[in-house]
Amino acid sequence: MIKLQTQIERTPRVMLVEGMFDITAENKSVTEIPLNIPDLNDRDWNIGLIVGPSGAGKTTVAKTLFNQELLNGENLVWDATKSLIDDFPATMSIQDITTLLSSVGFSSPPAWLRPFHTLSNGEQFRVTMARILAEQPDLSVVDEFTSVVDRTVAQVGSYAIAKTVRKRGQKLVAVTCHYDVQEWLQPDWIYEPATGKFSWELLRQRPTVELEFVRTTTKAWTQFSRYHYLDHTIANSAQTIVGYINKQPAVLIATLPFPHPVVKNLWKVSRIVVLPDFQGLGLGAIALDLVGGAYRSMGKKLNIVTSHPAFVRSLNRSKTWAMTRKPSRVANLGKNSTINTATSKSRLTATFSYAGQPNNKLASLYVKDLQ
Repeated sequence: MIKLQTQIERTPRVMLVEGMFDITAENKSVTEIPLNIPDLNDRDWNIGLIVGPSGAGKTTVAKTLFNQELLNGENLVWDATKSLIDDFPATMSIQDITTLLSSVGFSSPPAWLRPFHTLSNGEQFRVTMARILAEQPDLSVVDEFTSVVDRTVAQVGSYAIAKTVRKRGQKLVAVTCHYDVQEWLQPDWIYEPATGKFSWELLRQRPTVELEFVRTTTKAWTQFSRYHYLDHTIANSAQTIVGYINKQPAVLIATLPFPHPVVKNLWKVSRIVVLPDFQGLGLGAIALDLVGGAYRSMGKKLNIVTSHPAFVRSLNRSKTWAMTRKPSRVANLGKNSTINTATSKSRLTATFSYAGQPNNKLASLYVKDLQ
C-alpha cells in the first residue's frame, strides 16, 4: 500500500467548506493507493501496462516502482533549428536511427529531416517513443501514454511500438487512462491501481483490421502525395487503388506498364504510400502482395524498384517477392530508353519481382483496363 500524506492549513476558506459540506476537520490529507504487484523480476516480460481513470494513482505507482525511468514527451528537449534525427543519441548510427523510426511507424525520409515541432501530433508521438526507446534501452516507463493523439493513432501506434520493443528485447511500461490500447499493446502484465488488480497476461492476436480496396483515379493522389518519400507527382495513366480501414483512406498503390526488351507483360509499382496514422500495421506489404497477386492472376508480372531502406529489408525477407537486382545505382540506358532513371541514378535502389500466388478477387478491380 502506498500512503500519501499532505499537511492542510485550515484557512478561513477551508473551514468554510468544511462547514458547508459537513466535512470532519483534518490537519492532514491522506490518500491510500493499493500496490498489489508481485516481484516483476520473477518472470520474463517486455511490456507492462498501468491503466485506470484519472486520480487512481497510476503515476504514483509508476514512480514508486520505477522512479527515475518515468518519462513523457515533455521530458525530452528538441532543437527547433535542427532535423529531429540530430536529437537522437550521438552514439547511434544513421541506419540505427532510421530503422528505429521506421519500426515505430514513422517511415517518411523527408519528414525525418524536419525539426520535431513541425510534425503532426501523431508523428510527434511516434518520434518521441522512438527517442525514448533509444535513450532508455533497458527500461522505459512512459506516463500519459497516447494521451495527446487520436485513438486511431493511439491503437496503431501502440501495435507498432509493442512490436518494436519485443524485437529489440527491451522493456516498456505504459501508464495511461486509455483502456483501448490494451489489445494493441498486448502487455505481458496489467495493473489497475483503482481496484488493486494485477494480472499476468498471455499474448493474443491483435485486433483484426478490415482493409477494403477500391479502384479510383489519380485524383486520390492528392491525399497521399505529400507523404511520398521521393516525388509528389503521379502519371495520369497510372492504375490506382486505395485501401480503406473503417472508411478512412489508409494506403494507395499505383501501377504503370513497364516496356522491356525481353520480359513481356511487365508492370511496375510507380507509387505506394501509407498515410502516417496507419503506418506500422504492415499495410504496404499487404497492398503489394494483393496487387502482385492480381497481376499474376491476369498473366502479368509486377516489379517494384525502391530505395527506402525499410522497404528493401521488408521485401528481402518476404516469401512473395524475389530480389532481381541487388541495391545498386541504375546504369544510364540511353536517351531512347523508356525507363526514367533521372531520380534513381544518384541513389542505391533494388528491384523486386512478385513471386507469390495469384489473387483472382483483387484482379476484378483491374480487369476492365488490363485485358
